[in-house]
Amino acid sequence: MITVGVEEEYFLVDPVTCLPVPLADAVRGAAGLEPIVDAKEVQSELLQAQIEVATPICTDLDEVGGHLLRLRHALGMAAEKNGCRIVATGTAPYRETAPVPVTKDARYLAMRSQAPQLVTEQLVNGMHVHVAVPDRATAVTVLNRIRPWLPVLVAMSANSPLWDGRDTGFASWRTVIFGRWAVSGPPPAFADVEDHDRRVQVLLDSGVISDTGQIYWQARLSDRYPTLEVRCIDVQLRADAAVMFAGIVRAMVATAIRAEETGAPFPHCPPEQLLASNWYAARHGLSDLLMDPEGRCRRAGDVLCLLLDAVTPALEEAGDVREVTSLVHRLLQQGTPADQQRRTLADGGMSALTDLLITETVSP
Repeated sequence: MITVGVEEEYFLVDPVTCLPVPLADAVRGAAGLEPIVDAKEVQSELLQAQIEVATPICTDLDEVGGHLLRLRHALGMAAEKNGCRIVATGTAPYRETAPVPVTKDARYLAMRSQAPQLVTEQLVNGMHVHVAVPDRATAVTVLNRIRPWLPVLVAMSANSPLWDGRDTGFASWRTVIFGRWAVSGPPPAFADVEDHDRRVQVLLDSGVISDTGQIYWQARLSDRYPTLEVRCIDVQLRADAAVMFAGIVRAMVATAIRAEETGAPFPHCPPEQLLASNWYAARHGLSDLLMDPEGRCRRAGDVLCLLLDAVTPALEEAGDVREVTSLVHRLLQQGTPADQQRRTLADGGMSALTDLLITETVSP
């Protein structure tokens, strides 16, 4: 069984105003996760109003869901003890005029010196799915095969429509914000692992990025783990939606490995097509047409069906097909979290939106 792990980022907010509050150190200390379990389960983030969790290595989706709920609940209770709440949204809907303090870490402080305005506006949260791969050469071939599908994940996961209290017109404004960094957006195609490593080294030697952690491609080879990391997904409002994406991404990787083994034709996706598809997905989510991997605009539901058809054999092999399919159907019926945020804000205003974000984040 191919193993999987998930990282999630959350905001700490005032329970009345929904403004980010810089209490990450206090909440991490109160959560009781570091001394009791594994220090890697809860981590600091770039800004002091953010906190990150990481599940252990999991073999099935029930494990993923159980760990995410456990971590969300532990941090939720720790946040309440400190007068704030955790919310799982891709952008902070509201911001103070004064910047949120940067975490006092040498790497983060260097990033602030390098790009101060980008760091100030990095109030964005993602979900990262790590899927085990046999080796780096396999990881590069998988990366090449899944990249045309990444915009579909962007559209499905959209959970960041608001910024400074206003609707941005984008379902995933986080995708736009992250796209401003030097090495970001959809990953390029590589000839092989040597080509990948050579091109990454050129970026490092240039000095534009200081380490491989600043390679913000939407999918990349992990330097810390023997995994491929898919990071184009907005953090999900509900933990079970995060489980759905863990299952889909694992199935995409398994499907790509099988395609490589059987010599299936290599997908052709020019960079300009992929960039356009990614922008369109961030703009509309599932509320309009989507570009399929061939570059054709089709109904969003039809493109999701194409994705499910492609990965169903891998889902069946992992025992995930029923759970993932039912969650995808719910997504098509209810819309994305971005749609939910917009509806709630229109119907009940800021207080209703705040209640939605706080309640759904820790909902089972």
